[in-house]
Amino acid sequence: MHNAFLDTISGRKRGFGAACARSALAVCAPAYGCGVRIRNWRFDRPHESVTVGVPVISVGNITTGGTGKTPVVAWIVDRLLHLGCRPAILSRGYKSLDGDANDEKRLLDRLCPGVPHIQNPDRVAGAHRAITESGSDILVMDDGFQHRRLRRDLDIVLIDALNPWGYGHLLPRGLLREPPSALKRAELVLITRENAVDATNLRQLQQDITRHTRAPVVTSAFRAGGLVDAGGTVSPLTAISGQTVVAFSGIGNPIGFQRTLAEIDPQLIRVKHLVFPDHHDYRSDDLLRIAAAAQDANANLLLTTEKDLVKLPSQVEGLPVRAVRIGLQLASESDQLQQRVDAITQRRGVA
Repeated sequence: MHNAFLDTISGRKRGFGAACARSALAVCAPAYGCGVRIRNWRFDRPHESVTVGVPVISVGNITTGGTGKTPVVAWIVDRLLHLGCRPAILSRGYKSLDGDANDEKRLLDRLCPGVPHIQNPDRVAGAHRAITESGSDILVMDDGFQHRRLRRDLDIVLIDALNPWGYGHLLPRGLLREPPSALKRAELVLITRENAVDATNLRQLQQDITRHTRAPVVTSAFRAGGLVDAGGTVSPLTAISGQTVVAFSGIGNPIGFQRTLAEIDPQLIRVKHLVFPDHHDYRSDDLLRIAAAAQDANANLLLTTEKDLVKLPSQVEGLPVRAVRIGLQLASESDQLQQRVDAITQRRGVA
């Protein structure tokens, strides 16, 4: 269903039925856009947002999923720890797996061990809890651009170079949560996966972004740093050599994962890649489907993302499961992200 929806709104799916579906979704988009405008009108008034007494850094986007917020949040938290801060992460807890931790929290707990992570749709309540219970002196709000009730000191917006404008339409006709004009609220725009597009398209994207904001626009890539097993043990990427692989993922941007595999080994772009919906909770029938694909390919290794790995057993029908560890790599001219993060701590006297 998820893949069929993306094929429809992207225009990849052709025919009369797909055209009718796009038309029906387009009818709904103005109502969604009206709701967005009303909400933003409300929070454009300063007294509607709440200050909690410690600095808040927000990492968000204007499209649904897939821009790479998790490695960016992990990078920021690591930087704050390096500066001697006591950070906490705030998130909504979308699709919590067991009432306590969703896939993103489980992954961030692994990437940022010991850092408090409060999941609560009420970000203000979550912020107070982090401050009072954990003694946190700076907060990183994951997926916070549209959650404007909590006032932030730095608003970072991620734009995925592979699909920057969500097929050019607001939800549900496209993947835009807000129109591109919302970027005027951003204080820094970070283009992710800049290595996935050529230089001409990257320059055009940068120009398009600057039409909507005066914020600095910097670029970054996600680089594979190793293979991780269910226990957190990291092995080198060379462990893939000589293996027959089947890949699968349940993330917002499966194409980005495919590009990562191709960077590790150009042959991996040809492996079978099973795509599940974002935040997918794997059930026994899903595991059987993965195992059947591996058997058909005579595979001896299953590859996935770390976001998926935290929801999976260490083996599927006797085959080892490994995730590709991804890290943020800032372009040489992108030191403004570090400068902005450092300035927040210095301005509030945290560092």
